[in-house]
Amino acid sequence: MDGNDAEDVEGANGAALSTLASEIEAAERVVALTGAGVSVPSGIPPFRGESSDDGPDPVWETHDPADFHRRRFDADPEGFWTDRLALRETLYGDGVEPNAAHEALATLESRGRLDTLLTQNVDGLHAAAGSESVVELHGTSARVVCDRCGSTGPADPVFERVRDGERPPTCDCGGVLKPDVVLFGEALPDEAFDRAQTAARRCDVFLAVGSSLAVRPAALLPEIAADSGATLAVVNLDETEYSGRADYDLRADATAALPALVAALDG
Repeated sequence: MDGNDAEDVEGANGAALSTLASEIEAAERVVALTGAGVSVPSGIPPFRGESSDDGPDPVWETHDPADFHRRRFDADPEGFWTDRLALRETLYGDGVEPNAAHEALATLESRGRLDTLLTQNVDGLHAAAGSESVVELHGTSARVVCDRCGSTGPADPVFERVRDGERPPTCDCGGVLKPDVVLFGEALPDEAFDRAQTAARRCDVFLAVGSSLAVRPAALLPEIAADSGATLAVVNLDETEYSGRADYDLRADATAALPALVAALDG
């Protein structure tokens, strides 16, 4: 974090983070939900929002969301994979690495302070940072799945095949391979969302970090937690739909706030 971020966390949000740390320390179960704002500092562009001179354009300003709808995959798998390769290069470029927010969440888990990590992100950076209790609500771009037989495998070799002209890439069974992510027009995996709802109902503290909390059904999880009596803490640069309801509404960069939270727990 830079000096301005540190000053902001220590100032306006410092007291709240200290109190939140005390609640986490006393809690039996803590759950976190992360969104795109956790991955943006790693160099991954946001999907939505307004263009800015300070960073990359939002993904849906440079790519058409309709190109990544389930209907497109079914009707034009060749074109879908052509556009999916371009999207992957927009998102990940020459490679991305976990940032301080990912590392802070992994630290909380390793110290027994975080029971379940729910994420709307598909970039795999939480696992790369060492988190093990990750529930990937929207799947992961690190895998592909056969649309016919359901077998899964690593995505990198498949994207290499796509670069070499195999469009669409196919499974040994002859089925078309699909990125193991939730496309527009698809529902969240039942198992993942069931686990997320159960974790939200049972937790004592629910942290929503780097998410606009506007995309359903994932955006329902903070409400489920709050309705079940959990302390709700929102860490986001901008106001969210839960800002008026949250017990803690911290307007801060996740890469500053989460390390500060870990430091408060250490204190």
